[in-house]
This record gives sequence, structure tokens and C-alpha cells, in this order.
Amino acid sequence: MAGAVPEYGLPKDLIAASAVPLLLAILAEGDSYGYAIIKRIRDASAGKIAWSEGMLYPALHRLADQGHVKPCWRQAENGRRRKYYRITEAGSEELARRRTEWAMVNETIELLGGNDNGV
Repeated sequence: MAGAVPEYGLPKDLIAASAVPLLLAILAEGDSYGYAIIKRIRDASAGKIAWSEGMLYPALHRLADQGHVKPCWRQAENGRRRKYYRITEAGSEELARRRTEWAMVNETIELLGGNDNGV
């Protein structure tokens, strides 16, 4: 899948599963636009996750359709119009739900990591 950095081998399903909580977490920091979101993910992951526009925009459109984000046009510093995305109240609630789910999965992995069966 576009978006996985080959040398790290992140599987497509993990990239797909993490897209919504990552996008919502970024937008919870403040309104943002496509390129800045891609850069924020790359920076936050120390380059281990690199999304493409082809992965980002369909995910943002789905979140907008679900009412989790709201797009709006703004004037950029260079004078050009740029589409920004803002998290909605429903998006904040979805982010809280997704964080709880990720915490449960992470806790389970950590608990299983101490066993002797090589997991």
C-alpha cells in the first residue's frame, strides 16, 4: 500500500487501521491541510510512516462524510486558497473511542509479550 516505508515493512493492514486515529489525533492538535498532515505523520514517526496523497485524501473524505472532520477553505500566507480540515465534536468522540481501543490492544500485546511461547 502506498504509505508504507519499505525498509520498515509496515503492513498494509496496520497502516489502514491506524489512519483514522492518527488523522484525528493530528487534527485534535489544530486545523491542518494535506501536505502539513503528511509532514506531521512523517515527523512524528521519525520517518517510519510516510503517507501519500493517494492514501490521505480518501481517508479525509471518508472522515468528512462521517461527520468527524469538516473541510474549509482558507487563504494561505502565499495568497493561495488551501483546504484545511478541522476535527468536529463527533470526531473528538471518535478519537477518544479509538484511543481506548488502541490502548486495549497495546495492553494485551504487552501482557502477552512476557510469555514463553515466542510471541
